[in-house]
Amino acid sequence: MEKLIITVAPTGAQTTREHTPYVPLTPKEIADSIYESWKAGAAIGHVHVRDIMGENTMDLKVYQEVIDRVQEKCDIILNLTTAGGLETTEEERLRVCELNPEMATFDAGSMNFGEGVFYNTPSFLEKLAEETQKRNIKPEIEAFDVGMIHNALRIAKKGLIEEPFHFQFVLGIAGGMPATPKNLMHMVESIPDGSTWSAIGASKHQLTINTMSILLGGHVRVGMEDSIYFRKGELAQTNAQFVTRIVELADTLGREVATPEEARQILSMQPKSESIGGRT
Repeated sequence: MEKLIITVAPTGAQTTREHTPYVPLTPKEIADSIYESWKAGAAIGHVHVRDIMGENTMDLKVYQEVIDRVQEKCDIILNLTTAGGLETTEEERLRVCELNPEMATFDAGSMNFGEGVFYNTPSFLEKLAEETQKRNIKPEIEAFDVGMIHNALRIAKKGLIEEPFHFQFVLGIAGGMPATPKNLMHMVESIPDGSTWSAIGASKHQLTINTMSILLGGHVRVGMEDSIYFRKGELAQTNAQFVTRIVELADTLGREVATPEEARQILSMQPKSESIGGRT
């Protein structure tokens, strides 16, 4: 099997200090958490940002501060969310691409999301695909059910998403596909040959889906965006804890862990440039 890519998602859009006092919210806290996770073995940092009140924001200056702080210390791949919160406008979401990240999320369909609705219309997805393609940003195709895989493939047939594809299966979200081994297998079997994939098991399902992903040759995402508990009844105090556990599990299961540069090769990305965050 190819080496294992570990993504850390330290903050997300839904986790608050009411859920856990340990979730990083300020740019410094987020950047420090990503750096600590890189030291533990993460190759990708998935970035959401918050304003001074702890609310979701798509403010490019806040993103830029996180980017600058991380890149001062390490070469981790930064994957910026183009989702933000459920109320974020399409214009705000598209503007994230102006920062020229190496990766950006591509949420491939609309769905009920908890008590709200997560809108990703076909016209918006085409605009997002055009923008990522123009800027040579690797889209992480987030699929919450099997229909979203086919949404992305229809856009790819128009020449707007280039192979090889990289999918992130998001299982266990209320409104999406349940996080079961059978469903993960179905998702894996539904993507084109030559694609890479990673998987998320939300909340209590995180470790089960992580373990299956390692054994099946996929990759994993961990972090407080997806689960705040390290084990039943015990809050994780850092995101690096989750990464360390996956590194140890992968070693037990005989799977080597990829560095950021090795992850770029596995994902067919160009070598790291200095253009991230709009810098040349």
